[in-house]
Amino acid sequence: MTGLRVLAVDDLPPALDELCRMLREAPEVGEVVGAGDALKALKLLQADRFDAVFLDISMPGLDGLELASLLAKLSEPPVIVFVTAHDGHAVTAYGIGAVDYLLKPVRAERLSAALAKVRRMATPAPRPAPDAMAALPVESGGRTRYVRRDDVLFAEAHGDYVRLHTRGGVHLVRMPISRLEEYWEGTGFSRVHRGFLLAVGAVLELRSDTAGGLLAHTEAGDVPVSRRHARDLRDRLLEAAQRGQLGPGPR
Repeated sequence: MTGLRVLAVDDLPPALDELCRMLREAPEVGEVVGAGDALKALKLLQADRFDAVFLDISMPGLDGLELASLLAKLSEPPVIVFVTAHDGHAVTAYGIGAVDYLLKPVRAERLSAALAKVRRMATPAPRPAPDAMAALPVESGGRTRYVRRDDVLFAEAHGDYVRLHTRGGVHLVRMPISRLEEYWEGTGFSRVHRGFLLAVGAVLELRSDTAGGLLAHTEAGDVPVSRRHARDLRDRLLEAAQRGQLGPGPR
């Protein structure tokens, strides 16, 4: 996502819905999450990262000014924009560090100006992906177990599923092989055939089949290598051999 991640906070549902709608229509915004009170907003902010918070002031319990004061103490606080029906708190709001103070009803041009300030203050960093799926959940018989990426010798396409071939057996995961390739790109796996994703370090040797095609031999079986991928695989095997990364790993 390239747009801003924004949290909108207002205890009045119609006002919250309208603010979320306007934010979602803004080209600078990529995602909007709504919260109906300050405590819920605080929990969301503690659990996830937002570039900006558009915050009402008058709310029961913890009000917007108090929430903003708490957020200012975070190591990476979001940019604060107040959205309120009252103009008497502007000095306090700016003193807390807000970049803008919008009066209800919010006009589209004022919202656009506020978002421009937010964009200058917060360049959204890409959300870090969890280690490219170092383990995949496998459902079987009402139980969930996890297959580690390091244990997979190759993956085989099976419709909307992939079969994960390990030394201990075969595990079925609901995921197209193209998606798995995206997740495991750069982790030692190579697409060697339209239906196979191979752990380069698991290759013991290359063999020719009876039709003259190429097979990559692993402890879990042979993997067909298409002609268009053969050269790339040989190059990667050479690099892995030079780094001492070929052959069976820990059992």
